[in-house]
Amino acid sequence: MERRLRFVLRRLKARVPRVQVALSDVNGPRGGIDKRCQVAWRTDGAGELVVSSVAADWRSALDAALARAARFLLRQARRGQDFRRLQRARPRAEG
Repeated sequence: MERRLRFVLRRLKARVPRVQVALSDVNGPRGGIDKRCQVAWRTDGAGELVVSSVAADWRSALDAALARAARFLLRQARRGQDFRRLQRARPRAEG
């Protein structure tokens, strides 16, 4: 699981200095779709982001939580870049 986390964070390491992962079994030994993964990301610019996912196995729960958080952070980064690009391209009013 640590290798998977490092793989996902490789592109985001400049924006995410700290990540905390918590795994829990919601139903206990009864089985079922009850493996929960909660990932807390401390980010530069977006504050703290907490994402959780529930799946039948640990790997699927971890993958889903990491994918959701990574999509959010990449979208935030893109929005910031687009905003800066628009500000540079916008002609300034001269008065």
